[in-house]
Amino acid sequence: MHSAGFVESGAMGRVAYARIAPNEDLIQGVEKLCLAHGFKNAFVRGALGSLVDACLGRQDGRWQQIRGPAVEIVSLAGEIRSQADGSLRACLSGVVADPEGNVFGGAFVAGLNPICMTFEVTLEEWLPATAP
Repeated sequence: MHSAGFVESGAMGRVAYARIAPNEDLIQGVEKLCLAHGFKNAFVRGALGSLVDACLGRQDGRWQQIRGPAVEIVSLAGEIRSQADGSLRACLSGVVADPEGNVFGGAFVAGLNPICMTFEVTLEEWLPATAP
């Protein structure tokens, strides 16, 4: 079995506990938090909150819209990486539950996951040994 991938060495840095405001997009909010704290690369270590609606990418390349109000985030994982142009890009995936208790999972689509009330997130800075 052959698997493509890479191993990166580095160290964990600072930890930020932060809040994303209502109606701000989940992906863009996490990217803004990293910029505000000076994180060039980071991992999501924990999160608590809900979305107005959710939009997740599916394996077939299409999007799945989950209607709220108050789509609960059951789990959230992902990383934020510095891009060649200096911008940040968050790649987040997770599991959500709609108001009826149906559960869905996938990658969150940027710009289509507005925070419902508030959203708490824990980010841990990643300091690569060599610049990507």
